[in-house]
Amino acid sequence: MLGFAVSAAVAQPAMPVYAAGSLRGALVEAARAFEAAPGGARTELVFGASGLLRERIVRGEPAQVFASANMEHPRALAAAGGWTPVRAFSRNALCAIAPARLELVPEKLVERLLDPQVKVGTSTPKADPSGDYAFEMFARIAAQPGAPADAHARLEAKALQLTGGPTSPPPPAGRNVYGALVAQGAADIFLTYCTNAVVAVAENPQLRWLAVPDAINVGADYGLTLRNGAPAAAEGFAAFLLSAPGQAILARHGFLAPVR
Repeated sequence: MLGFAVSAAVAQPAMPVYAAGSLRGALVEAARAFEAAPGGARTELVFGASGLLRERIVRGEPAQVFASANMEHPRALAAAGGWTPVRAFSRNALCAIAPARLELVPEKLVERLLDPQVKVGTSTPKADPSGDYAFEMFARIAAQPGAPADAHARLEAKALQLTGGPTSPPPPAGRNVYGALVAQGAADIFLTYCTNAVVAVAENPQLRWLAVPDAINVGADYGLTLRNGAPAAAEGFAAFLLSAPGQAILARHGFLAPVR
């Protein structure tokens, strides 16, 4: 019976799943587990910045599942028609990556970010939710007691939008782009998801990562939507991500459980 299920899955065309780049490691593992399960189906994973993926879908690309690093992009598809209501399936948070020599600590993070000599890297707002979260963090910094009156404007002006945009250079093959950018000196501090930060430091031992303090951190809710009329395998894949085995895979890659 198992052999029949596997051969039947192989005979079907691969189902396109468009997903945020931060999900790459977790979804590659999840897709393999889903495909190997009884009744599983082959998936074709397409990764990128969530906002850019949404634009590609709107232009007609054949995604059947869209897993975004925010809720807004899949909600926009659903609101326009043709996509199912959005389900939260995971969460992330912001961390900072920096060289060990910078001796970054929570108490000095804001001071370092505001230092004119420190280059701050982010992703590109609107195209990549990670950039939106970083810029929201700047607003939270400015709202803290004792913050400089111009903190928000200074941080936005100095932020180098190095990734996630339509003209951003492609990431190095097989490498974490955030760690690579800090290691080569393009940024002294890069604000990105904690899941990305852990991988960046694992690849670059000279770097360190720091969880952004709760008072200024921005939680990232990841949302999932399916195309109306998508094959049954699309709902099966969504259900797998929300199941205990799927959530365990996401947790192994540093993601948090969604708020129910």
